[in-house]
Amino acid sequence: MFTLDDVSTYEQHLKKSRFLAFASPVTSEETARSFLASHSDPTANHNCWAWRIGQTYRFSDDGEPGGTAGKPILQAIDGQSLDAVAVVVTRWFGGVLLGSGGLIRAYGGTAAACLRAAGKIEIVPRVEASITTAFSDLALVKARLAGFPDTRIDAENFIATGAELHVALPQAQEADILRMIIDITNGRAVISRPD
Repeated sequence: MFTLDDVSTYEQHLKKSRFLAFASPVTSEETARSFLASHSDPTANHNCWAWRIGQTYRFSDDGEPGGTAGKPILQAIDGQSLDAVAVVVTRWFGGVLLGSGGLIRAYGGTAAACLRAAGKIEIVPRVEASITTAFSDLALVKARLAGFPDTRIDAENFIATGAELHVALPQAQEADILRMIIDITNGRAVISRPD
């Protein structure tokens, strides 16, 4: 699965109507709604949208005939195996009716072109853990963690005897990383994971 690395945009004109798409990574329903609100144009005829976050999704035809806008936008998201993404396609009507098939192609096609042009990043499932280590092991532990590209150190808190690192580890490599930390510290590191 992939998501977008940043906001992307794409514009096209079809039979005198202007279609403008914005796509963005989103992390929650709240961020999706905020993105859609900030990228919809109140002066346009229609601001149709869709978003997907895991198994949760929503879409809107915003006054276009049912099933001709929001659903094709969602299908563009799903068709490119994307997750945690929101897309809004704004239409300024140009006076020529497109018909149901034309609307489906216009909204879905504009969304798909916008998503194809966007930069993508792989979604890596991560697990959180805390690693408490002595000052003498801290530099080595941080260097070894940095050797795993999908590992993040989210926080570092110093304590009397060393530091506590709050990390996000790639789920597929979690056991190997934790075993490596125990090995390089000769068992001195204390690892805990939230329940």
